[in-house]
Amino acid sequence: MTSHLPSCSCCGDSLTDERRIDVGFNLPDAALTAPEGSRHRLGPSALLRVDGVGSFIRCLLPVRLTHETELVLGIWLEVDEATLREADERWEDRSYSNLTFRGLLSNKVRPWGDDLLGAPFTARVADPEELPYLVAGHHPTATRVLEDVWDRDHILSRFPHQLPVDVRTGLGDHWSVVRTAGLTARFADGADQFAGPDRSAAVTVFSDDVPGRSPEDFLSVLLDGAPDKLPAQRLTEPLPGGLRHAFWLTPDDHGRERHEFYGFTVSAAGTAAGLFCTHENPADITWAQQVWRSLAWSDPS
Repeated sequence: MTSHLPSCSCCGDSLTDERRIDVGFNLPDAALTAPEGSRHRLGPSALLRVDGVGSFIRCLLPVRLTHETELVLGIWLEVDEATLREADERWEDRSYSNLTFRGLLSNKVRPWGDDLLGAPFTARVADPEELPYLVAGHHPTATRVLEDVWDRDHILSRFPHQLPVDVRTGLGDHWSVVRTAGLTARFADGADQFAGPDRSAAVTVFSDDVPGRSPEDFLSVLLDGAPDKLPAQRLTEPLPGGLRHAFWLTPDDHGRERHEFYGFTVSAAGTAAGLFCTHENPADITWAQQVWRSLAWSDPS
C-alpha cells in the first residue's frame, strides 16, 4: 500500500529508504517557549545556546524496530558550557571524528515520554559526515531504548510526521487502521485524521447504543442521512461476524475535481468504524478502498 513517499523532516531530501526512517526535533523542548533572540547558534546549526535555559548539541538516537527497520531520531542533548565550546572548536576539524561527550536527553520522545526525558546518554561520532550518535544510556529506559527491538507499528504510530512506510495505527476501542506512507496524523474533532497534499482520510469509531442489534441494522443507522446517491458506486462485503460497506462520489461544488469515499466496517460486538477519504486523482479510489479494507477490530477476549 506504500505510496507518496515524504521528504526528510531534517534535510528535505526524499525518503525512499524504508529500512531507515529519520525524524527530527527542531529544538530542545525547554527552548520552545524561549524568545527567538535568546537562541544562539554556534556556527553549525547542531550547536545551540539558549539564554537562561542551557547548552545543547543535536545528536542521533537510533531505535531498532521490527521488519528490519531503524528509526533515527534527531534529538538534542543538554550539555555543560565547556562541552559545547569543545564541540564548537572541533566540529569542522579533523578531531571531530573523536568527539565523545555525555548529556541529558532534552526532547520528550513518544512513547517513552517522561521516562526518557532528562535521561543521561553518552554520544560519540560514528561517521564524520553525520551528527554524533547516542551509543550508551545511563538509565534503565535509556538502555532499553538503545538495546531492545521495538514493534514498528507501535512506535511509528506515535509520530505524526510523514513517514516512508505504511503504519497500522490504533484508533481506540480495539480498532485500528493503516495510515499510508506520506500522510501526517492528528486527532481532531473526534476523529483520527491523516493528510497529504492531494489526499486525506478521517476515521471515527462508533458504539451502538442498542444492545444486540445486528451489524446490518447498525449499518442502516450509520448510513441514515449519508449522501449515498449513486448506487452503481457502492460496495458491500461480508466479514466474519460483521460486514463492511462503502460508497463514493464526486461532488461538483468545490471548484475543482475532488472525489469522496465513505466506508464503514461493522462488527457483531456493537461497534463500528467509519472512514471518510478525499482524493484529487480518480485513480486513488484504489487507495481509498485499501484504507477502508484495512479497518480492523480485534476481539479483546
